[in-house]
Amino acid sequence: MFRTALRNVLAHKARLLMTVLAVMLGVAFVSGTLVFTDTFGNAYKNKSAKSFDHVSVAIQQDGVPVDADKKPGRLTDGLLKKTTALPGAESAIGVVSGFTALADKDGKLVGGEWGTTGTNFFPAKDGKDPRYDFTEGTGPKSAADIALDSRTAERTGYKVGDTVRFSTDGPVHTAKVSGIFDTDDGSVVAGGSLVVLENKTALKALGKNEYDEIDVKAAAGTSEAALKSSVEKILPKDTDAVTGTKLSADQDAQIEQQTSSMSQVLLIFAGIALFVGIFIIANTFTMLVAQRTKELALMRAVGASRRQVTRSVLIEAFLVGLVAAVTGFALGLGVAVGLQALMNSGGASLPDGPLVIAPTTIVAALVIGVLVTMLAAWLPGRRAAKIPPVAAMNSVHATPTTRGLVVRNTIGSIIVALGTVLLFNDDNYVMAGGAATILVGVIILTPLLSRPFIAASAPLLKPFGVTGKLSRLNSVRNPRRTASTAAALMIGLTLITAMTVVATSMGSAINKMAAGSMKADYSVSMANYQPLTPEVRQKIDKLPDVEATSPLRTAYGEADGSFTNVSGVDPTTFDKLVGLDLTSGSVGALKGDTALIDTDTAKDKGLTTGDTFPLKFEDDKKTVELKVAGVYESNEMLNGLFTPTSVVDPHVTKVADKQVLVKMKDGASDKAEDSIVKVLGENPAITIQDKDAISNAVAGGINMVLNMLYGLLAMAILIAVLGVINTLAMSVFERKHEIGMLRAIGLDRAKVKQMVRLESIVISLFGAVLGIGLGLFMGWAVGGSITDAVSTYSMEIPVGRIVIFLAVAAVVGVLAAVWPARSAARLNPLMAIKAE
Repeated sequence: MFRTALRNVLAHKARLLMTVLAVMLGVAFVSGTLVFTDTFGNAYKNKSAKSFDHVSVAIQQDGVPVDADKKPGRLTDGLLKKTTALPGAESAIGVVSGFTALADKDGKLVGGEWGTTGTNFFPAKDGKDPRYDFTEGTGPKSAADIALDSRTAERTGYKVGDTVRFSTDGPVHTAKVSGIFDTDDGSVVAGGSLVVLENKTALKALGKNEYDEIDVKAAAGTSEAALKSSVEKILPKDTDAVTGTKLSADQDAQIEQQTSSMSQVLLIFAGIALFVGIFIIANTFTMLVAQRTKELALMRAVGASRRQVTRSVLIEAFLVGLVAAVTGFALGLGVAVGLQALMNSGGASLPDGPLVIAPTTIVAALVIGVLVTMLAAWLPGRRAAKIPPVAAMNSVHATPTTRGLVVRNTIGSIIVALGTVLLFNDDNYVMAGGAATILVGVIILTPLLSRPFIAASAPLLKPFGVTGKLSRLNSVRNPRRTASTAAALMIGLTLITAMTVVATSMGSAINKMAAGSMKADYSVSMANYQPLTPEVRQKIDKLPDVEATSPLRTAYGEADGSFTNVSGVDPTTFDKLVGLDLTSGSVGALKGDTALIDTDTAKDKGLTTGDTFPLKFEDDKKTVELKVAGVYESNEMLNGLFTPTSVVDPHVTKVADKQVLVKMKDGASDKAEDSIVKVLGENPAITIQDKDAISNAVAGGINMVLNMLYGLLAMAILIAVLGVINTLAMSVFERKHEIGMLRAIGLDRAKVKQMVRLESIVISLFGAVLGIGLGLFMGWAVGGSITDAVSTYSMEIPVGRIVIFLAVAAVVGVLAAVWPARSAARLNPLMAIKAE
C-alpha cells in the first residue's frame, strides 16, 4: 500500500501542487511567527542583560508615600553615602528618570509620546557613569549641558556643541549638547530617545526630591547575596533591596510575557490560515479519490480491505504534508525576516540579533503540516473505502444520499442556533466562541445555501448565453465541492467584514461623542498625558483671542466607601467648554463646595440634585461635604465627579492640570492654533488638539489595528484563492470528455475560457456574499455589547468597503480561472473524447 500511495503521489504531482502550497503557506506563517518572536525575545534579553552589568544590588522604593514632595525622601544622598561606605560595596549611583520631551530641528517631538525619557548623569570617581559609553564629548557638567543617545543624535542630526530644546512638564528649556553616548536601554533600542542631564538638574527638572533607585556594585570577591545582606541593614522604611540577577530575571520574564502575547495574536491568524487550508486539502483529496474510485474498487475486489484503502490515502497525505511542512518551514524563516523588516519600517526599531530557530519550532512545523494534511484527507479516504466495489465499478461519481444531506443540514442548523445563543452573551470569550460556532455551522450548511444563490445568479449570467448557462450548471453539479471552495473565501471575508463594521461604527461613535461633549475648540495636554504645570493655562489666558479656559485637575476621592475620579474645573467657564447632558440641576450651580455627578454614581449612592455627600481625598485630610449641583449622563470623554478647583487643590500633592480646555472667540483655525503654539514656546512636550484631531487620534489607532488585521487575514484569502484554482483545475480534468464534446459541436476556445471563468466568478461571489452577510450579522451582534459601554455607538455599514470586498472577490474569480481556463481551452477535442 505504501508503494501504491507513493505511485499515486508521483502520478498526480500537478494536482497536488495546490495542496502543497496551501499547507506550505500555513506552516510558513506559524513557523515564521515562532522564529520571529523567539528572535525578538532573545535579542531583547541580550540587550537587557547588559543594562544590569553595573548593578549587584538595587535599592528600590516599596510604594510611593503621600505628599512625597513635602515629606523627607527615602532614597537620598545621605542613604547613597551610607551605601557607598558599606563593606563589599565598590560604588553606588543614584538613578532618576522621567518623561523628557526633546525637540528635533523642526520643533517636533523626538522618540514618540511614550518613548522619550530623561535621566541623570551620576559620575563615579573617574568621572564616568557606568550606564553610558560616550563616543563623543563628555557627560553634562552643569544645567546648561545635555547628552543624547547615539540613535537619537543620528535621527535628528544633532552634534556636540549644538543647542537643543527640551521640556519636562511645560516650560521649555535650552541646553548645549555636551556628548553623545551608546546605550543598551530597551526603550532606546525600540525607537525611543534618551537624554541625560546633570544630576541636580535632572532631579529639579523631573520634580523629584529623591532618587527612583540606588544601584550598588559589589567589590571584587563580594557576592550579590552578601552585599544584599549588608544593604538590608541600612534600608529606610518602605524600601527594598533586589539583586541584579533578580532584576534581570524579572525583566526577562516581562519581555517573554510581552512577546508571548504578540505570538498568540499572530498564531490565531496562522490558525485561521490553516483552517482555510483544510478545506482545500479536503477538496483535493475528495476529487482525487473520486477520480480513482474504479481503481480503489479494483483494489477492493482483489483483496484490499477498507483499512488498507484508507491507509493508502493517508500515506499520500503524509507524504504531501511532509513536503509542504519542510518547504513551509524554510519559507517561514523568510517570513520572520520580513516581519522584522516590516516592523522596523513602521518606526519600531527592533534590536539586532541572529535568527533563533528553537527545536520546538521545527517540531511544530512538521507536526502541524503533516497532521493538518492527514486530518483533511482522512474523511475522503474513509468515504472511498466504504463504497462497495460493484457500485464503484459502475459509477465514477457517487452522489451523496438524501439521508446524508438531511443529517448534514440538521446538524448545521443546530450548530448555527447554538452559536447564535452564545453570540448574544456579555462574556467576550463566550461571544468569540459563539462566532466561531456560527461559522462552523454555516460551513456545514453551505451546500444547501449554494443552490438558491447560484439560481439567483441566472439573470446575471443570461447575457453570456450558452456559456453562462453551462457555468451555472457546472457550479451546482457538485454542491459540496462548490460549498467547501466558497467556504475558504467566506471565512476570511466574514472576519474582515465584521471587524470593518465594528471599527467604522466605533470611529463614528467617537466623532459623535467628541462633537456632543466638547464645546471647547482645543484641548491642551502633555504629549504623554502626564500633568501640565498651571502656568500653561496662565500663558494661554494672556492671548487676546481666547474667550474661555478651564483646567481639568485630576484627583481621587472616596465617596461612601467607593473610589471615584474627581476633576477640578473652573466653575465660571466650565459651561462654555463642555456639553454635559444634564438630567437635573445646572452647571451654573457649580460653585463653592458643590459637585456635578454622573447618573451611575447618583443611582449607586441614591443621590439627587440638592443632596449632600461626604468625599474623602487620598491625603486623608478632613472629609469634605459636597452638595450635588447637577446630575449628568456620562460617556467615555466625560465621566466621574466635577467640582471647583478650590475643592481639589488643598488635597493634591502638587497642583497640576491633566489638560486645559480652550475656547477661542472666532473658533478653531490655523491662526488660532498657531498663536497657542507660539505663546507656549513651541513646546515639543505639549499636544494641542481640536475636536477633529481628538477623533482622528482615536480613529487612527483603530485604523492601524484594522490594517494590520487585514494584512494578517490576507494569508487566509491567498489560500482561498489557491482553493478556487485547485477546484477549477480538477473540475476541468474531470470534465475532459464533456469539454471535448462541446468543442466538437462548435464551442470555440474563447467560449470555453469564458465558461470556466464565469464558473470561478460565481463560486467566488458566492463565498463573498456569504462572508459579507455573516460578517454584517456578527458586527451587528457584537455592536449590541458595545452599545452598553459606548452610548453613542450605533451600527454603520461601510458600503464603500463592502463594494470593494465584492469587487476583490470578482477579481479573485477572474485570476483564479486563468490557469484552469487556459488548460480547458487547450484540450484536444478528439483526445478529450477518447479520454473518457
